[in-house]
Amino acid sequence: MSNIRIRTRNGEYNAELDDSDVSNAIWLSLPFKAQINMLGCEIYFEMPLDAKITGKERTVFDKGDIAYWPKVGALCIFFGPTPLSGDDSRPVTKYPHIKIGKIIGECADMEDAGDRQQIFLEKCF
Repeated sequence: MSNIRIRTRNGEYNAELDDSDVSNAIWLSLPFKAQINMLGCEIYFEMPLDAKITGKERTVFDKGDIAYWPKVGALCIFFGPTPLSGDDSRPVTKYPHIKIGKIIGECADMEDAGDRQQIFLEKCF
């Protein structure tokens, strides 16, 4: 497991990444800065990787999950329901993603990070 810190204009969030090739490629590319895109309670941003993209693809996640969207080369952070969520409010995506990590602790206030605002990822030792 690798620990990272995610910073937005409204706060800092610690997260754990798994030991996959995707997570290792992300870890090696840090620090990283991008512009946030928001869709419901999902933050996503382009993060092209030079790594073998493998893992179990799925479309249903849990609040706090971090996933990689191979089709577009984007990192996704789920902090609540998405437009496709059902009655259980679990985040649901239209296209398959690969879960690679999880936010540690509460993350519901990520909604205040704001669309088209900056997000920073950095190593956390």
